[in-house]
Amino acid sequence: MNKHNANNERIKRKYFTFLKQAKGQHEASIDCVAKAIARFETYTKHKDFKAFHFEQAIGFKKYLASQKHHKTKKPLSAATLNGTLRHLKTFTQWLSQEVGYKSRIKYSDAEYFNLSEKETRVAKAKRNKPIATPEQIKHALDAMPTATDTQKRDKALLAFTLLTGARDSAIASFKLKHVNFDANSVYQDARDVKTKFSKTFTTFFFPVGGDIRNIVLEWVEYLKREHLFGHNDPLFPKSAISKSSDGNFQASGQISNAHWGNASAIRRVFKQAFEAVDLPYFNPHSFRNTLAVLGEKLCQTPEEFKAWSQNLGHEGVLTTFYSYGEVQEGRQGEIFKQLKEPHGRHRGQPSDVAELAKALAKEMDLQNEVTRC
Repeated sequence: MNKHNANNERIKRKYFTFLKQAKGQHEASIDCVAKAIARFETYTKHKDFKAFHFEQAIGFKKYLASQKHHKTKKPLSAATLNGTLRHLKTFTQWLSQEVGYKSRIKYSDAEYFNLSEKETRVAKAKRNKPIATPEQIKHALDAMPTATDTQKRDKALLAFTLLTGARDSAIASFKLKHVNFDANSVYQDARDVKTKFSKTFTTFFFPVGGDIRNIVLEWVEYLKREHLFGHNDPLFPKSAISKSSDGNFQASGQISNAHWGNASAIRRVFKQAFEAVDLPYFNPHSFRNTLAVLGEKLCQTPEEFKAWSQNLGHEGVLTTFYSYGEVQEGRQGEIFKQLKEPHGRHRGQPSDVAELAKALAKEMDLQNEVTRC
């Protein structure tokens, strides 16, 4: 059985170049597209894309729904089905405009990759995800050992993520020069730091406690004092590798002066930290949810929440509300219990809820104007 088709490989390479150079998509996004197309080719036994027929799309949807996750062995989630088919739909639409394909593939053929309306609603439904409380994170931090260099680094890594809400890809690329303890801030400079959409912005330390700040400060001072690190050295260097007595390579407990290549090691640190205290795994990105929920409690005015939102790197507060600001079910119940009890407002104090509603309405109007343009 063929494991590849030369014509398909050529047109896929052209498509991936289009996504990267014309659409500006990140390598990780293009990898997802490549995986979706590979799944389709496996189903068609690598038949030439020029032989595409809409019945292949119909059959592939049934095939995909029968597949199991390679790790969990459970059926693929509705979100995975929707994402895979969405990538194939976009690819087919692009393919229908290309020389050698547009006479064989109709633009409307791509519509056969759609899920039903019901399946799409299931795939796009927002579901509550467990969000760590600051107390749970601090409990995990308290239990983390600090005997070796890598243990000190790992503890500072968790503390820094809570302190700044930075994404793990950015954390892996930060240098010492980006942290300013005098200003209580970190400069996310896209020239050096792998920020989302290559945005450059300053994040001020979130008010999560002086103990969290001190963990990070002590780590930075340790790097400068004991390892003579300078401004351009990594804030969180990867582990040094040594050769064991049996000839195998292993982590030595020491650090190198090189950056991590990606964020996979950071996620392992988080997993181990929470497992050690019998808590569910909260990944690095979930700390942003923790901070968004904290902001909803602490911010009293629209201006304060706008500043909080900008601190997370969001251009608009709606992003914070829609993506991170969902109210957990338990908290939702508490709020409704409180609403049953009358509570007054200090005389002369403006209605913060009304102000916030007006600010949100104004921002939505502005976004709608941009969309219409």
